[in-house]
Amino acid sequence: METKKGIFALSPLIVFLCIYLVTSIVMRDFYKMPITVAFLLSSIYAIAITKGSINKRIEIFSKGAGSKNMMLMIWIFILAGAFASSAKTMGAVDATVNLALHVLPDSLLLPGIFLAACFISLAIGTSVGTIAALTPVAVGIAQEAGMNLPFVVAIVIGGAYFGDNLSFISDTTIIATQTQECKMSDKFKVNSRIVLPVAVVMMLVYFFVGMNINKPSDIPEVDVVKVLPYMVVIVTAVCGLNVLLVLVIGVLLTGIIGILNGSYTVFGWFSSISDGMENMSELIIMTLIAAGMLAMIRHNGGIDFIISRLTKGVSGKRSAEFCISALVCLVNVCTANNTVAIIASGPIANDIAARFGIDKRKSASLLDTASCFTQGLLPYGAQMLIAAGLASVNPVSILAYLYYPMALGVAVVLSILMRYPRKYS
Repeated sequence: METKKGIFALSPLIVFLCIYLVTSIVMRDFYKMPITVAFLLSSIYAIAITKGSINKRIEIFSKGAGSKNMMLMIWIFILAGAFASSAKTMGAVDATVNLALHVLPDSLLLPGIFLAACFISLAIGTSVGTIAALTPVAVGIAQEAGMNLPFVVAIVIGGAYFGDNLSFISDTTIIATQTQECKMSDKFKVNSRIVLPVAVVMMLVYFFVGMNINKPSDIPEVDVVKVLPYMVVIVTAVCGLNVLLVLVIGVLLTGIIGILNGSYTVFGWFSSISDGMENMSELIIMTLIAAGMLAMIRHNGGIDFIISRLTKGVSGKRSAEFCISALVCLVNVCTANNTVAIIASGPIANDIAARFGIDKRKSASLLDTASCFTQGLLPYGAQMLIAAGLASVNPVSILAYLYYPMALGVAVVLSILMRYPRKYS
């Protein structure tokens, strides 16, 4: 009886997976079915199966969607979109790429591409944006230097996930920290100790592989001032300044620099800010609907059922941390979206962490890192498809060279088994 009740409570999530996953498999396109529509239909179903008056059911849904954590997340999304768009329009992405290429000698070209992807993704907080900005440059370098094209594209993808995993304005970081109720700066400290060794190893691998490569000579001149907004955002965020204030400072700085150097007018700046906020609209809508649906599942006892089943054989922190990591990986494979995976599994992970005494900073780090590992290896993920499209290669041909995402998975397992970072384990 308890099992039937638990499955019934979880049925909205099952409906969502069926609508999104089955449709995507049948259509052979994981972006044919809009994920917001799948969430909307499953949310309507969740409200329909819940007992009580219609007003009461809608109230439960609305409280879940409009909780203080969700609202804070949305304000961050809006400002992150504004900063990313205004910085890109001002030319900060191109300046950052060219700066990295200018300062690196030929023997450091491959690690330089990886480092550029790491830095850009860390600054703008999106793997998709980093891949879109850097892949054309990397493809041109690869073709001119006669390098293996899928290998170079894989380097960009790996570096893009480094920043996506660590950046203070990454949606995965925002959601992971908000669902686990910890500070971004604290999660950064935990995460960096897990992934920085991986990045260092990758730099060494790329150094030895690329020792005999020559870079192109016609790299555009760099306007160093345009890199300043990214540097300020990273430094102030690492120093622990409130993330909303950090983003406001970043937006203002892009406006000042962009207007003074003629990149855009005041109204052009306003337009880029507006475009950035509008670009976040789908993510905001998805977040609200998903939060409301999960509130209905929690109200009906679905979350308690999952936790009881997942933790049935859990005897300590190690198995609980494996449970959290496996959960987000599974949802990620089904949705092909690491943001959605963390939204869906975050509240459950929070409860598991509380029950077994896992440091919330560690659980937030595991959520983000495990999701980046999974998303980085999905040939039908948005990041892989964009990179393959820009490079005109088959996504499957890139898989064998995705060393960094593979190493992330190893790092997650080792951090659980070996209990590191020790302070947070």
